[in-house]
Amino acid sequence: MTELKHAHLKKEVAPFEKTDLKSSIRQLINTLVPLVLLWFAAYYSLSISYWLTAPLVLLTSGFVIRTFIIFHDCCHGSFFKSKKANDIFGTITGVITLVPYRQWKNSHSIHHATSSNLDKRGTGDLWILTVEEYAASPFMRRFAYRMYRHPLVMFGLGPIGVFLIQYRFNIKGARRKERMNTYLTNASIVGLYALLIWAIGWQSFLLVQGPVFFVSGLLGIWLFYVQHQFEDSYFEHEDEWSYVNAAVDGSSYYKLPKVLQWITGNIGFHHVHHLSPKVPNYNLEKAHNATPPLHKATTITISESLESLQFRLWDETDKKFVSFKGIKHRLRKVQSASDKLKATQPSLKFK
Repeated sequence: MTELKHAHLKKEVAPFEKTDLKSSIRQLINTLVPLVLLWFAAYYSLSISYWLTAPLVLLTSGFVIRTFIIFHDCCHGSFFKSKKANDIFGTITGVITLVPYRQWKNSHSIHHATSSNLDKRGTGDLWILTVEEYAASPFMRRFAYRMYRHPLVMFGLGPIGVFLIQYRFNIKGARRKERMNTYLTNASIVGLYALLIWAIGWQSFLLVQGPVFFVSGLLGIWLFYVQHQFEDSYFEHEDEWSYVNAAVDGSSYYKLPKVLQWITGNIGFHHVHHLSPKVPNYNLEKAHNATPPLHKATTITISESLESLQFRLWDETDKKFVSFKGIKHRLRKVQSASDKLKATQPSLKFK
């Protein structure tokens, strides 16, 4: 896509970047109030039956995801016009979702600036190897990568590894504001959880918050995964990489039923969000509908998204994601070539 088309597309989306205070406040109310009410409804239902608690836990998890979308918008400075308001509510919603505001804001801004760039992987994204990189990797690196990309690890252990462990620590070289915000978030989480445990007991707390944490964490990782890990996604090296192409071709339109679209804060319109992060979540659908070129983005339904579980490696030759099974023949060729090279090399003789 040429720079002229790039500028034109950004211009078409620009009107939707305006924050509407009433819409933001309305979303805070229709997200945080149900979240609190559902959490305590789940607690009170424990005295009746956990069969009643389970669906309430699922609903509560959905509103945690919706809270994260507010947090996400605050990180982009798109939820309020006021920077201070974004910082305050970003930190508060970060405590609820277990994510330190400034740490995630910084890493996520790098994700947006480098998404789909093969030469700038490693910050704010998932671990992705190309077929060639995997083939050239030693056994332990291949093993580690296979473990990382296995669904049971990524979506089973992922919520624990990311939200409970990774986000509790500052990254090396973090600035003072970022470090202090992480400390504040950690202290606030401990204080909030201690208060709840004191009020309802640790057993009841774990029976409610445990599954809420796990389900919301799993769904959060899934949304991030599926919106960039689809078969004909977009990845290029720095000299060929384009911001607009990365947004429109490297991010999917995850077409969800209206109820799920609402609970996930329209984040399924991920191509719009990557094109213009300043568009608040409640304007993403409007921007998509009003901008015909954005309709060309890859559309994925729930059933189609399940296919992405088999995708493991990026194939630079065919420009698509492939499974481990799909590259077995290539790996055999690489190994065969390596064996032949070793066989033709003269052995060293010491005198």
